[in-house]
Amino acid sequence: MDKLSKCAANYVPLTPINFLQRAGSVYAGRYSVISDGTRFTWKETHERCCLLASSLRSLNIAKNDVVSVLAPNIPALYEMHFAVPMAGAVLNAINTRLDANNISIILRHSEAKIFFVDYQYVPLAQEALRFLIPGSHDSLLAESSMPLVVVIDDINTPTGIRLGELEYEQLIRNGNPGYIPYELEDEWDPIALNYTSGTTSAPKGVVYSHRGAYLSTLSLILQWELGSEPVYLWSLPMFHCNGWTFTWGIAARGGTNVFIRNTSALDMYRAISEHKVTHMCCAPTVFNILLEAESSERRQITSPVQILTGGAPPPAPLVEEVEKLGFHVTHAYGLTEATGPALVCEWQAKWNQLPRNDQAMLKARQGISVLTLADVDIKDMETMVSKPRDGESVGEIVLRGSSLMKGYFKDPEATSKAFKNGWFLTGDVGVIYPDGYMEIKDRSKDVIISGGENISSVEVEKALYKHPRVLEAAVVAMPHHHWGETPCAFITLKKGSVGEKEDVQEGDLIAHCRKNLPHFMVPKKVVFLEDLPKTSTGKIQKFQLRELAKNFQVQKTL
Repeated sequence: MDKLSKCAANYVPLTPINFLQRAGSVYAGRYSVISDGTRFTWKETHERCCLLASSLRSLNIAKNDVVSVLAPNIPALYEMHFAVPMAGAVLNAINTRLDANNISIILRHSEAKIFFVDYQYVPLAQEALRFLIPGSHDSLLAESSMPLVVVIDDINTPTGIRLGELEYEQLIRNGNPGYIPYELEDEWDPIALNYTSGTTSAPKGVVYSHRGAYLSTLSLILQWELGSEPVYLWSLPMFHCNGWTFTWGIAARGGTNVFIRNTSALDMYRAISEHKVTHMCCAPTVFNILLEAESSERRQITSPVQILTGGAPPPAPLVEEVEKLGFHVTHAYGLTEATGPALVCEWQAKWNQLPRNDQAMLKARQGISVLTLADVDIKDMETMVSKPRDGESVGEIVLRGSSLMKGYFKDPEATSKAFKNGWFLTGDVGVIYPDGYMEIKDRSKDVIISGGENISSVEVEKALYKHPRVLEAAVVAMPHHHWGETPCAFITLKKGSVGEKEDVQEGDLIAHCRKNLPHFMVPKKVVFLEDLPKTSTGKIQKFQLRELAKNFQVQKTL
């Protein structure tokens, strides 16, 4: 058997780009794109991607060149998930919430050759590009050439806004209809570059391979049970782990992509109602947007909408409430380095017999590994010994598998630290239950150490969410003169209750926690805010709250 070798017939490099070619043929007449008044079929989307890839090559884009994009969830960004690698290049979708300086850092670090900019973000892009002009600003990184800029005008109602001469639809029109896409030779080649942070002079650029993207896509299609012809609402930013790989996954299933520029309650409910949406992804904060919607913004959900949620642990009460609206929640856990979700909370039929509250508690767990991970575990980071699967022993979550990142771009030291003894270290701490399901207890940096006791901020947040007036809760460490650290809770109240804040005061929530938590875990301070600071993907920015908590240091033992 050892004499049997690979050949062009029995070995083809794995890449999600093949999903589009297949969709353009077997799903040719199905709608691929719905964006306001714009409709494309899969045949048209395939043709448009080939035309764009052709134009990229004519602009001297070569293998492994980086093409950056600053845009919301629009058809052009979706098409570039195929067209850019079809030209042999690497896609870099930039977080639209970043400021100009951080965007310029990413452009410089990635050495982007072309910079696509949605018309709405032209002023921000102009400011970012000024940082790249030699001598105009102090530079912490090496000087690099300016990328070629292409504006993406509104496809439904063109504005005429430009930043240079090139425009996206112009590139489509000028493309070669006979273009033959770049032929991938090595599935380990890069397909995407995603930045975990743009807030420092040395950002982490996570590199995905064609192989990893392909395998992650298949895993999520299978484990989320994404059937044929799904109607998928883009409520998750595509710049976040390439939309958790559903950019490619919807093509694989011949589904329809429904695009909205903003994740407002009105836009989401309207899209769900008008287009019969079957699936969507989002962070748990979007649940609050749906729950807090005005009656005039809501539409009746006539058939269940499947939601895959992640980015932060969803409190069980929140899961229970959103499911009452007609949504069916599946919880996932992942991170940029894992090409999106690494764990999915697969539902078991026997759980259907449990009370609704118990079901919500089970759904709040992070679950089991995606199929393309070889293994996941909870380990002691000093000894690398596995923790018992008892649901109580806490350790760091570690991953191993072909769907993980290639590494950090231009950062071999960080790559080496992330991969230890054959495992990827997530930085998250959690437990494994006897049934093999995992539950995250905290980020390692968010664990509160009080008098030698480790306090999980997630556990304290779960207790706070049980209070009927709490909309959002975040718990961080606050300095304490005796214990070192102690919990400090930041709270937003449900709509309509802010003006009645005197009805729910700090003492009420502390008393509530005393009934639900051990004494040492009870917050010593509760701060009410109108809104909690969040990233564009819905994660609460606890580093900001930790800075704020320093102002509330406890001066005496409580």
